[in-house]
Amino acid sequence: MRPFRSTMTRRPALLAASFVLLAATATRAQAPAATRPAPLTVPFAQFTLANGLHVILHEDHTVPLVSVNVWYHVGSAREKPGRTGFAHLFEHLMFEGSGHVKEGAFDTLLETAGGTNNGSTQTDRTNYYIDVPSNALELALFLESDRMGYLLDAMSPERVNGQRDVVKNERRQSYENAPYGMAQIEIDKMLYPEGHPYRWPTIGYMEDLTAASYQDVVEFFKRYYQPSNATLVVAGDIEPAGARRLVEKWFADVKPGTEPVTPITYPRPVLTGVQRKSIQDRVQLPRLYLSWLTPAFFTPGDAELDVVSQVLAGGKNSRLYKRLVYDLRIAQDVSAFQASSALGSQFEIVVTARPPEAGTATQALVDRIRGIVDEEIARLQTTAPAAHEFERAINQIEASFYNRMERVGGFGGKGDQLNSYYFSTGNPDYFNEDLSRYRALGASDVQAAAASWLPLNRRVELVVEPQK
Repeated sequence: MRPFRSTMTRRPALLAASFVLLAATATRAQAPAATRPAPLTVPFAQFTLANGLHVILHEDHTVPLVSVNVWYHVGSAREKPGRTGFAHLFEHLMFEGSGHVKEGAFDTLLETAGGTNNGSTQTDRTNYYIDVPSNALELALFLESDRMGYLLDAMSPERVNGQRDVVKNERRQSYENAPYGMAQIEIDKMLYPEGHPYRWPTIGYMEDLTAASYQDVVEFFKRYYQPSNATLVVAGDIEPAGARRLVEKWFADVKPGTEPVTPITYPRPVLTGVQRKSIQDRVQLPRLYLSWLTPAFFTPGDAELDVVSQVLAGGKNSRLYKRLVYDLRIAQDVSAFQASSALGSQFEIVVTARPPEAGTATQALVDRIRGIVDEEIARLQTTAPAAHEFERAINQIEASFYNRMERVGGFGGKGDQLNSYYFSTGNPDYFNEDLSRYRALGASDVQAAAASWLPLNRRVELVVEPQK
């Protein structure tokens, strides 16, 4: 047994230096050195345990809070056709007790200590965080290490079946019975060929969840939930030497994996023309989705397309919002985004139409909206955005970047970002390099990205119509 005995005492919080966001200028790259923002750094220490677990420590005494953030480098892309949904099913099972934590006690212990926790699954990774007052750090490390090392001790076919039913209900609620819920599943099928790991939804298919056996789950855990395939970040009100001792105390006895995780092999997706499809749903308003295959996370073109999304649909002053929603009043809302991922990304524009006027067919309204979207894309492909448009887009991205850095815990906080940067680049402190991708851009780069990556004759078009 490995009973939990706390040896951590609370340390007083110290004042932390605040970040100063300097005003951006339209000529960042040419600005004198005295006016350029200072390089952004987030101090950290890192080490690797004998079992392969990589650990990153970040000290921040702004508030007496600590975030314990774990990334397992496995998501739905590691699943196999016919066995989809395993990564997300495992996220659920990780909260159901482990070798030394009874079922239901995980949340109870944290709530008693004033902590919160959550997890999420994506195509490329599964992450978990525990945010606690700094005097409860050891409790968080105990809980996290126990489910990493001793989850199978508490696993049973009955527990797998119970969470399988929970995931099925989640799929019904979030996809099958949600307005427009099946749209993204259809889009991914159109974008990616058979065998590509982004083709199936993260939550999995119903028939695969039904077919999953207890032994399948055990094998998935042993292969991917090993220490060498995970990264642990402890960020917040810590003393690094003391935090390291606690990490070693609770994680050193976790057994290493038996075989290394190999790179994913997959067919390359290619769009040679326009693929169109219409589906019906229990909705009141038609919605148009336009999707393109775009560069992977942190590769050339990824940052530029973030700016393209802001110019086209980033707020009420953006081009598409102004024309479709404000001037013509034929759309209820419009959004655009670059969904960045490790094996390739997708750029998506989504427009929800307003109710058609009397005598106007739904298809005619959708065609009109599509035509206006294409006009704005074509205009951006031939003419660089105006200085004020470009500047507003960069400022919006910078503001969002610094807003995330103000938090140490939760999804998107500094603990999560340190893990994300390490996963993507091998450098936890990639903050400055990430932000510099945008600061180095010019308006012509945005134009070139739109011309290169958003061809009007090679994309996926999906229309969701109100059910007749």
